[in-house]
Amino acid sequence: MLSVLDLVRRLQAGETTPDAVVDMCAEAIAAREAEIGAFVALDIEAARKAVEQTRLSSLPLRALPVGIKDIYDTADLPTQYGSPIYSGYRPRADAAAVTLVRRAGGVVLGKTVTTEFASLVPAGTRNPRNLAHTPGGSSSGSAAAVAAGMLPIALGSQTAGSVIRPASFCGVAGFKPSYRLIPTVGMKSYAWHLDTVGLFAANVADVAYAAAAIAERPLRVDEKTPAAPRVGLVRTHLWSKASPTMQAAIDTAARAAEANGAKVTELPLPEIMQEAYRGQFIIQDFEAFRSFAFDYDNHRDQIGSLLREQLDRAAAISAEEYDAARRVASRARQSLGDLMGDVDVILTPSASGAAPRGFGSTGDPVFNRLWTLMGTPCVNVPGLSEGDLPLGVQIVGNFGRDRETLEAALFVERAIAHRS
Repeated sequence: MLSVLDLVRRLQAGETTPDAVVDMCAEAIAAREAEIGAFVALDIEAARKAVEQTRLSSLPLRALPVGIKDIYDTADLPTQYGSPIYSGYRPRADAAAVTLVRRAGGVVLGKTVTTEFASLVPAGTRNPRNLAHTPGGSSSGSAAAVAAGMLPIALGSQTAGSVIRPASFCGVAGFKPSYRLIPTVGMKSYAWHLDTVGLFAANVADVAYAAAAIAERPLRVDEKTPAAPRVGLVRTHLWSKASPTMQAAIDTAARAAEANGAKVTELPLPEIMQEAYRGQFIIQDFEAFRSFAFDYDNHRDQIGSLLREQLDRAAAISAEEYDAARRVASRARQSLGDLMGDVDVILTPSASGAAPRGFGSTGDPVFNRLWTLMGTPCVNVPGLSEGDLPLGVQIVGNFGRDRETLEAALFVERAIAHRS
């Protein structure tokens, strides 16, 4: 994989050039894109021209190539949202997050595959770690492109588990910031109280650096040794849905963190968190039926059967049910804040297990839905595996404490790497 921080250091030192970095990405794409299918649109020559304009730039991303999930509007590339309804669609403006990438010096290399409207409908991308397995979704192409060394940075998004789960399946770092830390303006909305801009990179320090550059916030964690955090080990009421290897991975991560000085304690969740988990489905589907109102009312026959049936069911959700679910979510957020008074972060699974074999599913976001609803920062920490397939563990922080969450994730990542 391509390390963001290593590329920045080499560019600063004159050991490589922006053109050479684009060439590295282009070579990796030429070698593996045919078998992986991470992109729906590529314009490497346009990226080369953009590099010319940023060659001497002191901006933080310094002409690094970036992949953009194809639910973000781009003025210079088609934006099709994974749907035939928008085949060939060309917006007039970039999404806000894309403009922030460019402002930071990043160069858009292409649009990465998304599932249909960022739903659970599988896309055609394959997992670079094992081509017989899904890369997860909905940010399928972004996670796969970074894992395959095609890009150092890619944008994704999360409404249920669409950053953390594919990051876990592909063995890369995924960062879902606190809700609305990065603007969603110009992104195809799925559920406006849940949609969150996320990022992928090779490791935790890399994704933190990229997030700091794009969000223009002090999120870097590579400049000093991370402090030992207080970690709450959360198995949740859904623990039985974690595979034996994922359960073992959580225990391994907890022991490694503890051996390196972290304080790890079991943290049971109050019952309201179970109620909030169930409410996430109601909020997501109620809002999706309205977000896709035009598409559903005018092009229903062009929506995939899985999503179409989900929207059909969502039509029956009443405003009273939706409002009640949102009230529960609000109380749950307050409860979570109180619960985390004695810990800095939570350690919990990123997914139920390794990437499923086949392409009939992108995997179950069972261990992601609650945290997305809570709006908390989440990081997939890579470094463990089941055979040739990666297993990620998830670090969840307090809302608005994104840098502290990333620092704790870096601590856990290093502890896993150095375990005996």
